[in-house]
Amino acid sequence: MNAHTLQGFFAMGGYAAYVWPAYAVFFLVLIADTIAPRLRRRRVLRELRARLARQSVRQDRARQDQARDRPNGQSILTPPSP
Repeated sequence: MNAHTLQGFFAMGGYAAYVWPAYAVFFLVLIADTIAPRLRRRRVLRELRARLARQSVRQDRARQDQARDRPNGQSILTPPSP
Protein backbone atom coordinates (compact mmCIF):
# COMPACT_ATOMS: atom_id res chain seq x y z
CA MET A 1 0.00 0.00 0.00
CA ASN A 2 1.59 3.28 -1.03
CA ALA A 3 1.25 6.69 0.60
CA HIS A 4 -1.26 7.92 -1.96
CA THR A 5 -3.80 5.19 -1.27
CA LEU A 6 -3.23 5.48 2.48
CA GLN A 7 -3.87 9.22 2.28
CA GLY A 8 -6.98 8.53 0.22
CA PHE A 9 -8.14 6.02 2.80
CA PHE A 10 -7.82 8.54 5.63
CA ALA A 11 -9.56 11.20 3.52
CA MET A 12 -12.48 8.75 3.08
CA GLY A 13 -13.31 10.19 -0.33
CA GLY A 14 -13.97 13.63 1.13
CA TYR A 15 -16.19 12.38 3.94
CA ALA A 16 -13.46 12.09 6.60
CA ALA A 17 -14.95 14.97 8.61
CA TYR A 18 -18.09 12.84 9.10
CA VAL A 19 -16.62 9.33 9.23
CA TRP A 20 -13.80 9.73 11.76
CA PRO A 21 -15.90 11.55 14.38
CA ALA A 22 -18.53 8.82 13.97
CA TYR A 23 -15.87 6.21 14.70
CA ALA A 24 -14.70 8.23 17.71
CA VAL A 25 -18.22 8.47 19.12
CA PHE A 26 -18.76 4.77 18.54
CA PHE A 27 -15.60 3.81 20.42
CA LEU A 28 -16.37 6.23 23.27
CA VAL A 29 -19.82 4.68 23.67
CA LEU A 30 -18.33 1.20 23.45
CA ILE A 31 -15.82 2.03 26.20
CA ALA A 32 -18.52 3.65 28.35
CA ASP A 33 -20.74 0.59 27.94
CA THR A 34 -17.85 -1.58 29.11
CA ILE A 35 -16.82 0.53 32.10
CA ALA A 36 -20.25 1.58 33.43
CA PRO A 37 -21.41 -1.89 34.57
CA ARG A 38 -18.09 -2.49 36.33
CA LEU A 39 -18.36 0.79 38.21
CA ARG A 40 -22.00 0.09 39.05
CA ARG A 41 -21.08 -3.38 40.35
CA ARG A 42 -18.36 -1.93 42.58
CA ARG A 43 -20.76 0.67 43.96
CA VAL A 44 -23.49 -1.90 44.65
CA LEU A 45 -21.05 -4.27 46.36
CA ARG A 46 -19.69 -1.43 48.49
CA GLU A 47 -23.23 -0.44 49.51
CA LEU A 48 -24.13 -4.06 50.32
CA ARG A 49 -21.02 -4.49 52.45
CA ALA A 50 -21.85 -1.33 54.36
CA ARG A 51 -25.46 -2.45 54.82
CA LEU A 52 -24.36 -5.87 56.09
CA ALA A 53 -21.89 -4.26 58.49
CA ARG A 54 -24.61 -1.96 59.88
CA GLN A 55 -26.99 -4.91 60.19
CA SER A 56 -24.36 -6.97 61.99
CA VAL A 57 -23.70 -4.15 64.45
CA ARG A 58 -27.43 -3.79 65.09
CA GLN A 59 -27.82 -7.53 65.70
CA ASP A 60 -24.84 -7.60 68.05
CA ARG A 61 -26.23 -4.64 69.96
CA ALA A 62 -29.66 -6.30 70.17
CA ARG A 63 -28.07 -9.51 71.50
CA GLN A 64 -26.15 -7.56 74.10
CA ASP A 65 -29.32 -5.76 75.16
CA GLN A 66 -31.19 -9.06 75.43
CA ALA A 67 -28.39 -10.64 77.45
CA ARG A 68 -28.32 -7.65 79.79
CA ASP A 69 -32.13 -7.60 80.21
CA ARG A 70 -32.46 -11.38 80.72
CA PRO A 71 -29.89 -12.74 83.11
CA ASN A 72 -29.11 -16.47 83.31
CA GLY A 73 -29.69 -17.03 79.58
CA GLN A 74 -33.49 -16.81 79.78
CA SER A 75 -35.38 -16.48 76.55
CA ILE A 76 -38.44 -14.42 75.80
CA LEU A 77 -40.44 -17.61 75.25
CA THR A 78 -39.51 -19.37 78.49
CA PRO A 79 -41.07 -18.16 81.69
CA PRO A 80 -38.66 -16.98 84.36
CA SER A 81 -37.72 -19.59 86.90
CA PRO A 82 -38.90 -18.89 90.47
